[in-house]
Amino acid sequence: MEPRYHWGLGEPQSNRHRAVLIILTNLISIGFLVWTLRDAELVHLKSDFAALNWWWVGLAIVAELCVYLWQAVRWNLILLPVVSVPFRQSVRAIYAGLFASEVLPFRAGEVLRCYLVSRWTGLPFSVSAASALIERIFDGIWLWIGLALTLKYIKLPKQYGYVNDGLGVFVLIGAILLAFALSQRTQHVPLPDKGWRRRLAVLRNDLARMGHSWYLLVALLQSVPYLLLQAVPIWALFQAYEFGLGLGPAFALMVLLRVASTVPQAPASLGLFQYVTKEVLERAFGVGPAEAARFSLVLWGVIKLPALAAGFAAMAITGFKMDELKKAAEEEVASREQ
Repeated sequence: MEPRYHWGLGEPQSNRHRAVLIILTNLISIGFLVWTLRDAELVHLKSDFAALNWWWVGLAIVAELCVYLWQAVRWNLILLPVVSVPFRQSVRAIYAGLFASEVLPFRAGEVLRCYLVSRWTGLPFSVSAASALIERIFDGIWLWIGLALTLKYIKLPKQYGYVNDGLGVFVLIGAILLAFALSQRTQHVPLPDKGWRRRLAVLRNDLARMGHSWYLLVALLQSVPYLLLQAVPIWALFQAYEFGLGLGPAFALMVLLRVASTVPQAPASLGLFQYVTKEVLERAFGVGPAEAARFSLVLWGVIKLPALAAGFAAMAITGFKMDELKKAAEEEVASREQ
């Protein structure tokens, strides 16, 4: 039977539709990349590297890798009322999922990391997936606030205001649904022996345990430094380039890059990442177009390549091949939908 499930937390679609969407997103991403680099004067990239302060580049790489360690702490806090996940396992799952998300379409890593934790701990996959959804809603709340602050203090095209409004609507709907699910009381009744009723009862009880635990509030607050830490690599690279830009501009660029990352695009965000970086630096902070374009390439390399290497290593440590995990996770999602 032909699989109908795409990699992510969305609705099923045919393989043909998936292929068309992948081709279109890659073509659009390539278009963004070409447009961004049209006046980049790439011949000067070598001199840019020679002038860089590599101590700041090293700090940027270390800070970027530490972002995912902080995410593991937050994820463990969310899951703690139902299962205690060893820190090394959650870190391994996050990095392996990060690798999958960067090289496969439709945010594949979100499903993969949930599957890995479920496999290692015996936690129901539905509960693990729900915890990842809670993370995304937490991120959306603080990202919405961050984008509102960015638009208030930094002059950007008015179109970004519409993005903020749309993000606010989705965050509000998600927060209301999450609050309703988490506010339910645990049912102290015998669970059904098997089938979807048992899985639904387990999910409801575990969500209730998460929602009535103070760890959830701590995880929500942990999302603030988690978001702020993501601005440090950008700020450090600003210093390496001697742009004279501080943490405020770094935070603004980080927020806009995070918002842009929600749009379907080429693997590793290639194309749209460079476009957003150049546009923000040029329009909001007065960096020259050629230098801003070259900086977008270097920033992409600093943020994406070390994380991809760490993700590849984490994937190798799991002892599974990518296609094996992909198939197993798809089967897990399929069984839940059935």
